[in-house]
Amino acid sequence: MARKRFSTFNLSFLDVMSCGFGAVVLFYMIISAQVAVRADKQNVELLGETNRLEEQILDGRKNLVRLRTKVDERLERMSDLELDAQRLQASIDDLKAKLSELDQESLASQQSVEQLQSDIERLEEAKQRLLAQAESGDREGSQVRTFTGEGNRQYLTGMKMGGKRILILVDASASMLGRTYVNAILYRNMPDSMKLRTPKWRSTIDAVDWLTARMPPASEFQIFAFNTKTWSVVDESMGWQAVGDGASLTSAVNRLRTLAPESGTSLYSVFDAVARMEPKPDNIYLLTDGLPTQGKSSPNSEKLVKPNERFKNFNQAIGRLPGKVPVNVLLFPMDGDPDAAGYFWRLAIDTRGSFMTPSEDWP
Repeated sequence: MARKRFSTFNLSFLDVMSCGFGAVVLFYMIISAQVAVRADKQNVELLGETNRLEEQILDGRKNLVRLRTKVDERLERMSDLELDAQRLQASIDDLKAKLSELDQESLASQQSVEQLQSDIERLEEAKQRLLAQAESGDREGSQVRTFTGEGNRQYLTGMKMGGKRILILVDASASMLGRTYVNAILYRNMPDSMKLRTPKWRSTIDAVDWLTARMPPASEFQIFAFNTKTWSVVDESMGWQAVGDGASLTSAVNRLRTLAPESGTSLYSVFDAVARMEPKPDNIYLLTDGLPTQGKSSPNSEKLVKPNERFKNFNQAIGRLPGKVPVNVLLFPMDGDPDAAGYFWRLAIDTRGSFMTPSEDWP
């Protein structure tokens, strides 16, 4: 039997496919191994980066918590400081108020002592006059200058004391509280009980009391108080009252003593009230301290009234005065209004009245 001849091309197709598939599997395994190695290496790097970022986030959160805690502490501290500041301000305001009260009490005490001393001196003088009158039998009272003029009227320091109808006009504005603007402003902010005891206002009321004591019993009278408005201290009708036994005069003066000066000054208001009176007065006695701060209308603001505006208000008020009625002016001057004396002196001269600037201890 003959042997078959060996040839390399006799391998079956199956063997060839098996070898090829084995080569592919081997190649795939080699590649997979390399991919896995690279993937593990990248995963390790990414994991490290992730851990680092998480640590930064954690540190950031810790810092944020610390910052929020500090902010809360600062806010709480600021709130405590604001409360302390408010308490300190309240203490300061309280101390200032107490200091102001002490200053006012000190000033009031000083003024009260001075007023009491002045009252004592006046009472002593009055006692001496009464003793002199009792000895001499003089029932007309002591006068600085006395002589008889037309109509048997008295002339006292140049003032005509008489007439059938006598009108007294009393300035009750805030400026009547002091002889300087500083004192007037200081007294203006005090209680009414303090205003009634100011030396200048007391002198004004005493002057009214002195004038009313010398009115003829057969005459008629009226007393107007004025500031920015005008009213009667005698009765609401603002009509003439008989002097008679002097009871109405005493009552009117007592009511005037309870009046606390306030507000500005309007001569127009009081002269307009005089112009409406029927019958007209025979004599007018005007007690004031300076040129008016208001005219026919009130100012639009609280600004300081300039001198030329005061002159304008004064001239506007003069136009409301009834003619041929003497205006006798008692001026209690205030520092800072030097032109007032000249204007009121001219008013007295033009109306055939008189002008007087009383001393601080008059009457």
